[in-house]
Amino acid sequence: MTMMKSIEIFIDGASRGNPGPSGIGMVFFDQDKKVVKKLFKFIGNATNNVAEYMALIYALQEALIERYEDIVVKSDSELLTMQLRGEYRVKNENLKPFYEQFLHLSRGFNKITVVSIGRGDNSIADKLANRAIDTRLDSSLKTE
Repeated sequence: MTMMKSIEIFIDGASRGNPGPSGIGMVFFDQDKKVVKKLFKFIGNATNNVAEYMALIYALQEALIERYEDIVVKSDSELLTMQLRGEYRVKNENLKPFYEQFLHLSRGFNKITVVSIGRGDNSIADKLANRAIDTRLDSSLKTE
């Protein structure tokens, strides 16, 4: 029996102005709760909800690159987590393409679990998203 390659990813999107300058942050934790990767990126002007979805999409893409099979995504965005779990419909036309991209990317994993967490439990990803806005020199994906 082979062991599933699993990861826990905390994501956050931040926007100053809503819409305004925005950034995303992601923190990857292994099964021993050790940080294995921190990423952040300035994404230009966006709403907070678009930034949250962008953080999700980048996190899923990174997880696919690293060949994780079983992922747990943790976010403090109630809207995002409820939509991903099918508890809320995606009504906003600007968010529908991101939701559809989530559905498409999710096919690359054995299992995705989406967990809603409190803001206080997402401080590392939040700091990274805000750092992306503060350091908006370019829009490349950065590691810490």
